[in-house]
Amino acid sequence: MTTSIGGGGNPADELAIVGRIRKAHGIRGELVVEPYTNEPAAVFAAGRRLFGGNADGRPLPQSPALTVRRASPHKDGWIVRVDEIADRTAAEAWRERTLLAPLAELPPPGDDEVYLHDLVGLRVQRVDGTAVGAVVDYYEMPHGIMLEVRLDARDGTALVPYRPEIVTVVDTGARTLTIDPPEGLLE
Repeated sequence: MTTSIGGGGNPADELAIVGRIRKAHGIRGELVVEPYTNEPAAVFAAGRRLFGGNADGRPLPQSPALTVRRASPHKDGWIVRVDEIADRTAAEAWRERTLLAPLAELPPPGDDEVYLHDLVGLRVQRVDGTAVGAVVDYYEMPHGIMLEVRLDARDGTALVPYRPEIVTVVDTGARTLTIDPPEGLLE
């Protein structure tokens, strides 16, 4: 998902979700972060600007910009220290919030990677080329990413798991996403 700082719509202000704060760590205000990026060392590098978001990834209006002081891998996440959070009590208030980063400051996706927000608007087709609909949103669920697809054949939407056995090809240049859905998924 991308959103704008202050809702201004300026492309330079677009934000992408880069992680979720699981909990506080220690007494100095460090955060345990579940990264939503394949390059957490770059995204959480010292000096990087981050913004707080709610669970849906929308910026928190009263949230200050956060400046990363340091970050390091920790178990299945990262410990991130920011200048603006000084103690455990303040860090606890950030639990379950998302971290957002300016899209223009993020590294470009790799050859076989895509930013999730780039999927919104793609035309969806079956492997045989039959039109299905269009991606209108996505959701990061505990069991994986789900794409909401507005269906052409009937009024409504379907949730499509973003898994390699179902989503077989993503072509951002052609603005298409090819799926091989199991029987009943689009019903």
